Amino acid sequence: MTEHQASERRGCRIIGISRSLLHYRPNTGRDIPVIEALQNLAYHYPAYGFGLMFNKLRQAGLSWNKKRVYRIYHQLKLNLRRKGKKRLPNRNPRPLEVPVNMNHCWSVDFMSDALMDGRRFRLFNVVDDFNREAL
Repeated sequence: MTEHQASERRGCRIIGISRSLLHYRPNTGRDIPVIEALQNLAYHYPAYGFGLMFNKLRQAGLSWNKKRVYRIYHQLKLNLRRKGKKRLPNRNPRPLEVPVNMNHCWSVDFMSDALMDGRRFRLFNVVDDFNREAL
């Protein structure tokens, strides 16, 4: 801003930032005990996620803000990857058997329905696969 002979107020307005942001100096020294505690927990409990680590800190009597601990947890890149679902091996199913004559292959099924008055009833269906005839 001194190069262009502009005031601080005008320069911040042109850039689109507040003047307080220009003078802001983050206090990172406060985070050092949190960083050390999280790194210690990550070393001793590598399978713990954020929730379990935060509970361990609470049990130790450290009452830091949850959002602050979470921010530092992410800055340290301690977040664990989610485990994906294990895929089942590819199975080769047998092709369906085509019936060659009557009474060779049968299919059974349970069906359920409701009457107009709300009563329910169940059916047990037996069907011949060759000619689709029901018993």
